[in-house]
Amino acid sequence: MPWRDWIRGAEVEPSIYAADFLRLGEQIETLVAAGARIFHVDVGDGRFISPVTIGPVIVKAIAPVVRAAGGRVDCHLMIDDPAGQLEQLAEAGADSVTFHREAVDEPEAVIAAARAQDLAVGMALKPETPLEPAVALAPQLDLVLVMSVHPGFSGQEFLPGAMDRIAQLRERLPDETLIGVDGGVKRDNVAGVHAAGAELIVAASAIFHEDDIAAAYTGLARAVA
Repeated sequence: MPWRDWIRGAEVEPSIYAADFLRLGEQIETLVAAGARIFHVDVGDGRFISPVTIGPVIVKAIAPVVRAAGGRVDCHLMIDDPAGQLEQLAEAGADSVTFHREAVDEPEAVIAAARAQDLAVGMALKPETPLEPAVALAPQLDLVLVMSVHPGFSGQEFLPGAMDRIAQLRERLPDETLIGVDGGVKRDNVAGVHAAGAELIVAASAIFHEDDIAAAYTGLARAVA
């Protein structure tokens, strides 16, 4: 099913990069019960970004719980060789992958490889990357992910210029192409991010660093309802 037919207006995506991994299963179940349906998995290889983060093993662990609730697992590939990981991620239970334009020479080949694995596919842009590559490839993409921080670490402050980039993309992309935003989203800016045109809104520390993660998710979701 196309994402545009599935999402509920706007979706807040908890990013498990900021989760307490000692309690990951419990936290996923808590957020599913609170209404979360898309979970964001940050895959880092230690090269494209300096941290080595998480990958197919974690996707395989959380996918059954997410899918049982009718949800999806959305993987953000902050890696040098995204095409090389697609089969493993699909087999583990990923529903969607987003690769970085800066990481690849032939984005069309990555898109085709993702489609061959029956994955939805998006393109992510660092804050300094021009919007034109995503606009040009929009007919082939399900979503474009605007980085509102420099990728690699959670807890960074939202870069103000991201609001203009989201708005410009919404004007230039086809209606069926979703816009996501990742980095620095909090209760005080989430409504503005959505108003600018973002429909898939990633939140990491704004959820997982709060004492009540269900209430934190619900507060963000209500702000964009």
